[in-house]
Amino acid sequence: MGYEKNSIEGNNSGNSRNGYRKKTINSDYGECEISIPRDRNGEFEPKVIEKRQTRTDEIEQKIMAMYAKGMSQRDIEDTIREIYGVEDSQTLISRKDNRIVNKCVYSVLGINMEGRKEIGTWISENESTSFYASICADLKKRGVEDIFVACHNNLTGLCEAINSIFPKTKNQLCIVRQIRNSCKFVPYKNRKAVCAELENIYGAISLDDAEFAKEEFREKWDKNLAKITVFFEYPADIRKIIYTTNAVESYHRAVRKFTKSKSIFPTDDSIRKVIYLSAKEISKKWTIPIHDWGLAYAQLSIYFEDRFAA
Repeated sequence: MGYEKNSIEGNNSGNSRNGYRKKTINSDYGECEISIPRDRNGEFEPKVIEKRQTRTDEIEQKIMAMYAKGMSQRDIEDTIREIYGVEDSQTLISRKDNRIVNKCVYSVLGINMEGRKEIGTWISENESTSFYASICADLKKRGVEDIFVACHNNLTGLCEAINSIFPKTKNQLCIVRQIRNSCKFVPYKNRKAVCAELENIYGAISLDDAEFAKEEFREKWDKNLAKITVFFEYPADIRKIIYTTNAVESYHRAVRKFTKSKSIFPTDDSIRKVIYLSAKEISKKWTIPIHDWGLAYAQLSIYFEDRFAA
């Protein structure tokens, strides 16, 4: 209009603001009603949602792409303002009952029957067996019929929760995490030598060899030995898939690249959207099956013949 709202410069200018009109637009996430400014001469040309435009695909895709790349809400706001000249304030400090709440995002990374990775995420304030059981129940509801081996870090109640929903699943503790935990009790100067001896345990050909190699560590390893040694029941091509949680930890590192600019989120839904978009971006690299999946698939069909869905 050439002048600020309510400015006297608009008097007798030949045109002036004339309120707003309602318009319903459609997006991939449903319908939304917006208010379009009007002027008396009908010369106003909207830039973001143009005249006669009923969908927001273009701007929506741009915003979603910026979220997927890990940009903060403030950065997106500034970018949209620079491109389109649009003012769009965002609440950047999030609170619940006037307090900031810490929550955890839990990830489950699975290898499907095609050898490809699939990811799922859940949010909770507290760790508990019932929460883990709800994750497993949700997986079953979403179509996961069976889990052959679950590799995890032995969170309290997790084994019981998994077996309550998938009773035939075998639990394998992450070998890498167990080694890290063991090294906490070792003086730094002796750590390299101890790690070399531990390699003789998890690198053993058979369970008998591993039992023999771990004698000097018996007091530390006996408690979780049954869960640690599950992977010895399978050949090498299966072992390297199930002996560690490195795959999901690698995914977590990638997610943190997208979320590091956002320390506080307004709602749980905002967290889910950011995690979902980052997972969508990360999974673009998961285009082929994991290494040597053909060999592992053939061996899985033998070891889990009665539960195997070809």
